[in-house]
Amino acid sequence: MTPSWRKPAGMLAILALIVVWCVAIASLSAVVGGWPWPVQAVFYLVTGIVWIAPLKPLLRWMETGRWR
Repeated sequence: MTPSWRKPAGMLAILALIVVWCVAIASLSAVVGGWPWPVQAVFYLVTGIVWIAPLKPLLRWMETGRWR
């Protein structure tokens, strides 16, 4: 069984997603830094979880070759 090209492509896509998400959230740090700490905590908790949402279809594509 030969490995599919989708696995390395998917891994690169996951790494790119993480980098883009981190840069986007870090660029908001000046704005978020002025918020009260409980609001900051909720913001970072939500943004720390939301980036996982696109992973399910991407992982499915890596395994099966289909998005759905």
